[in-house]
Amino acid sequence: MSSISSARVGKSHKKITNKYLSDLKKKLSASNKKKETKQILNPEPASDSEDGGKDASHDDDEEKQIEKKKQEQEEENLKKSFRDFGLKDDILEAIEQLNFDKPTPIQAQSLGPALEGRDIIGIAQTGSGKTAAFAIPILQALWEAQTPYFACVLAPTRELAYQIRETFDALGSNMGLRCCTIVGGMDMMEQARELMRKPHVIVATPGRLMDHLENTKGFSLRALKFLVMDEADRLLELEFGPVLDKILQIIPRKRTTYLFSATLTSKIDKLQRASLHNPVKVAVNSKYSTVETLIQTLMVVPDGFKNTFLIYLLNEYVGKSVIIFTRTCAHAQNISLLGRILGFSAIPLHGQLSQAQRLGALNKFKSGDKSILVATDVAARGLDIPSVDLVINYDIPTDSKAYIHRVGRTARAGRSGKSVSLVTQYDLELILRIEKVINMKLPKEVPNKNEILALHDSVDRASAESIRQVKQFHSNRKIRRGN
Repeated sequence: MSSISSARVGKSHKKITNKYLSDLKKKLSASNKKKETKQILNPEPASDSEDGGKDASHDDDEEKQIEKKKQEQEEENLKKSFRDFGLKDDILEAIEQLNFDKPTPIQAQSLGPALEGRDIIGIAQTGSGKTAAFAIPILQALWEAQTPYFACVLAPTRELAYQIRETFDALGSNMGLRCCTIVGGMDMMEQARELMRKPHVIVATPGRLMDHLENTKGFSLRALKFLVMDEADRLLELEFGPVLDKILQIIPRKRTTYLFSATLTSKIDKLQRASLHNPVKVAVNSKYSTVETLIQTLMVVPDGFKNTFLIYLLNEYVGKSVIIFTRTCAHAQNISLLGRILGFSAIPLHGQLSQAQRLGALNKFKSGDKSILVATDVAARGLDIPSVDLVINYDIPTDSKAYIHRVGRTARAGRSGKSVSLVTQYDLELILRIEKVINMKLPKEVPNKNEILALHDSVDRASAESIRQVKQFHSNRKIRRGN
């Protein structure tokens, strides 16, 4: 009995289902949904008239294939050695002397198209080997040509220019490379004499290069073959804009151009100004990012306690290599003096120092003679100081990109490092903006309150003394000028 009932129910259900599907088919046909109806009722391969569905599926497959090939290419690039690029023996020997084991990701991906003569837009995290990525293809091309004024590298800061020069000197040491650095704050006549020796590579800041192009007789870049803009996003900003436009009008339009940076704008008008020709974009990280080996934290600082929190951190990292970033030259000078009064080995680096003083400060910090560098953002970009253990943002930068460059002074070339930002009630908006850009919430670090309170009186007295000494210095300076 139950089996008969089941059969009847089955038949009844089948009729209802068939009737429902028939009605559904009519409704869907009436509402101009022919394709969807065929997919529901007739799941057979689409006919030739259904090109839209085929094309969409085909496009998806194509995109997946392209993405897969791209990943495979990137993995293949990472396996390459410098010898795989067909570099000259002199360059390979110099690379080995520098103990470069294998190309970094930015080098592996950019060297191929660069050696083919393509323009490059390179975006990679700071400390990833961008300088060698543009120096090697220039030296490879120069090996054949050996002509003066062959390449010009523009940098936004003097310190970065000297560092780039060091890399070129090292990589070109076996091929008789002549390189010179042209920056502000140095003697124009001495630089003019260097230019008259007809160097192959000129590393310069834009303003001083333009001074020589306008005033140094016999110096011209009409035969220039390569132009590099390091920290290109900074060079393409308005501050350098007018000078950069003049330089681009003077140098040949037919040249190879490289733009490299950790953070690079893609605004069309700015890229057009650089006169790029069908460039290859090589990006080994998202537009704005920090390295994974970097630990980033913040400390919420009550009003009037910032110097105490700073000294607390320096006590915690005593003997370690530390960079403290400030917003102004005055803060850098005061904090450096405060550190020295309290027995820390600190030295300032800012724009109001002479170029000789700036280079001296940087060299003392690099050599380990001074363990604490107190700097403005002149030290934020591009400087390769091998082992910085801690970066402290004494003042939070108003530009989120500056934060990325600052904290990029540590955790370089695969090493670990840490950054701590001292955040007052006035900095909350700036921190929220930075967190949005780097796509992460900065964890709060809570110091020992008893230690902070125990330090506060001593730090206050030292702060007052540092202010007094700075005032005395400026007063004596005015007297000397008066005499």
